[in-house]
Amino acid sequence: MQIIGRKQEINLLKMSIESGKPELIAVYGRRRVGKTYLVRQYFKDDFAFYSTGIYKGTKKEQLAFFNKQLNEKAKGAYPLANDWFSAFDQLKHLLMHSDKKTKVIFLDELPWMDTPRSRFLKAFETFWNSWGCSQPDVKLIVCGSATTWMTDKFLGGKGGLHGRITRNIPLAPFNLSETEQLLAKQGINWNRRQVLDCYMVFGGIPYYLSLLQKKLSVVQNVDALFFAQSAQLKNEYDFLFKSLFSQAETYKSVVALLAKKAMGLSRQEIIQSLKLQDNGGVSEILDNLCKCDFIRKYSAFGKTERDALFQLTDLFSLFYLKFVKGYHGQDANRWGNMLDTPTQNIWRGYAFEQVCLLHIPKIKKALGINGIQSDISSWHYRDEHQGGQIDMVIDRRDQTINLCEMKYSAGPYEITKAYDEKLIQRRELFRQQTKTRKSLHLTMITTHGLLSNKYSNDIQSEVTMEELFL
Repeated sequence: MQIIGRKQEINLLKMSIESGKPELIAVYGRRRVGKTYLVRQYFKDDFAFYSTGIYKGTKKEQLAFFNKQLNEKAKGAYPLANDWFSAFDQLKHLLMHSDKKTKVIFLDELPWMDTPRSRFLKAFETFWNSWGCSQPDVKLIVCGSATTWMTDKFLGGKGGLHGRITRNIPLAPFNLSETEQLLAKQGINWNRRQVLDCYMVFGGIPYYLSLLQKKLSVVQNVDALFFAQSAQLKNEYDFLFKSLFSQAETYKSVVALLAKKAMGLSRQEIIQSLKLQDNGGVSEILDNLCKCDFIRKYSAFGKTERDALFQLTDLFSLFYLKFVKGYHGQDANRWGNMLDTPTQNIWRGYAFEQVCLLHIPKIKKALGINGIQSDISSWHYRDEHQGGQIDMVIDRRDQTINLCEMKYSAGPYEITKAYDEKLIQRRELFRQQTKTRKSLHLTMITTHGLLSNKYSNDIQSEVTMEELFL
């Protein structure tokens, strides 16, 4: 089985098939994350029935494709249905006459089937509640990229499907280790810093990673996919948001704003900056962006839920907004020609911080504290005399706090006298302002570790890029 990672998800699918009872399984996640691939690979396309929604297709087009798939299984037995109630009656008839011991049905891109005034969801509910939920051999898997539709209408709806979904399988992007495995499967044998560089551009999105060519370097691949004349990902960002959200422009404006604010912004700051109306719609947008792994919600150290910040964590969006959006030049080697410029180096530093925040369990394991209860936050303070910020604070139950600095560099990172003084000053400012009595450990998370010198002795613990891959 050629599936990388996804062990927990595979186990859930296996349990569903072996449960001996009817199953309605929802697989969801952002576009290009590998939902369809997971289901089709696991079942080797051996379905009692399979169909998929058509992007922006009409009701008639959706029903026509559904009918085509029915007739491929039934050798042309079913006329074209006029509505979804009739179409699901035909599906019921097909399944009742199937000779498969376990009848696995896979409906892909379900939200696209739910066109306006089609009553699709009502027909689906009727099909499942009146027949499917009483058939122990029926396993119905639905999938959708429009995460908001999946979570609000399908999973969170108060209608006929409320409490009927037996298993939820959210699919997240790959981590560094899984990305490395996928690249190796494609014959790409880069060193780990090159894999990290690739991850900082494309994130852990399997589809984007599948476009990489083994004959090209990381830099050449970035140029080919974003800046060449017919670059495949040049327009991906806009399509991504259109396929996920009905108010795509508002969602994009929130993400673009957060791309400019490394520490993130509060809900109120977002409202003020974008001149949005302060209502439930803003909360819904932020919640949906969190569900789709574009942003994260977190609290600063010592702050309450009311003071929560929202920070952009989607690496693909960050890269696109920094370097692709608004670029109308004709330089097909733009990325290669920007190597080691201040703009690129600033981006690398921020992107590496986001990679670290996406691999917190790996960091805790490397520090030997994965079994210790801890809270992750950030901290910043500023008055007219002094200020400082710490991007990752690990507040541990064992009376210790790790103050983490994340630094990207091509070789071992050198702590200079000036930087050492800055670290000490920031630690003492943190102690003074938070009034904590816990031990404070200066912690460095770097690509290649620290260069050993007299200033590196002030660092209590280290984590390297290698440990993020484990």
